[in-house]
Amino acid sequence: MASISIRNLTKRYGTFTVIPDLNLEIADHEFVVFVGPSGCGKSTLLRIIAGLEPISSGDLYIGDIRVNGVQAAQRDIAMVFQDYALYPHMSVYDNMSFALELRGTPKVEIASRVKRAAALLHIEPYLDRKPKELSGGQRQRVAMGRAIVRNPKAFLFDEPLSNLDAKLRGQVRAEIKALSQELKTTMVFVTHDQIEAMTMADRIVVLQSGAIQQYDTPEAVYERPANQFVAGFIGSPAMNFFPVEWREERAVLSQGGTVVPLDGETAGRLAKAGQAVLGIRPEHFAVAPEGTDGLPISVKLVEPLGSDTLIHFDLANVSAIARVDPSLRPKVGDRINLRPQPGRTHLFAATDGQVLR
Repeated sequence: MASISIRNLTKRYGTFTVIPDLNLEIADHEFVVFVGPSGCGKSTLLRIIAGLEPISSGDLYIGDIRVNGVQAAQRDIAMVFQDYALYPHMSVYDNMSFALELRGTPKVEIASRVKRAAALLHIEPYLDRKPKELSGGQRQRVAMGRAIVRNPKAFLFDEPLSNLDAKLRGQVRAEIKALSQELKTTMVFVTHDQIEAMTMADRIVVLQSGAIQQYDTPEAVYERPANQFVAGFIGSPAMNFFPVEWREERAVLSQGGTVVPLDGETAGRLAKAGQAVLGIRPEHFAVAPEGTDGLPISVKLVEPLGSDTLIHFDLANVSAIARVDPSLRPKVGDRINLRPQPGRTHLFAATDGQVLR
């Protein structure tokens, strides 16, 4: 078991810098998820930790050992890939035991480790099968089992759920989370799916252009995003953003001048800034009685989800979404009065998108 420490790490390909001067501390036994859009550097960073990519400058420590020049095979780290990477001619048992056999591990110990891993992953009935006889979820469990039997210092997962259907992805996601609690081993998981990040992580690293935008617990990232990028990336559907300004002692939408009913603390921050970007999550709108303070909107599209309903609308030339109770039974063309819930709005600087505290 080991912590992972990244200090002033830079990664370049020729003159192009993928990761500029990154610092990150991952504690022993912690489950950390790297999340961000395609091309943000999350997989490159994972491959650097694994030893599959060299560092241009900076230092990487696994535990107390600096591993900059240490080969991947010597880092005692297990990696689970998106495409399973199983040997098709070998049985499940042989796939899981192969790395231990190469190390010269005694057969009795190999059998014990494989049996334990198979029990953890509920794949005992499939040990004699070949990979082609398994479903995608079962193959991914075999790939995870192959990593578990090695008893590594840390596990690295590179988008391992991408090839699974939605239902199976949710099931395997829960199994990986339960596995992390059972094994108590450091785990680093890469995904572009923010739902995976929110449901699995102890802490989330939100990356953009190779730079860490925020590193915190899922709750903190959702409730207190550091900037407009994080606010828009974390959450489904995404946060709505409206340009606002302080005019005549009131908060108004910059386009059209509609008055926005804000709580006193948020209004005070806007008054100080003068102009800002107002962020409201779809679930943080309340439906207000007609004629009261609120934002009058016309429904453009309705998406019933069963437990709740999404309504699409335009406000001040901005396309937006609100999540409402299905009992409202909204229809296209309906006029609805929405009010931001007190204490659930966010303000970001109009210049650089940083949160206004």
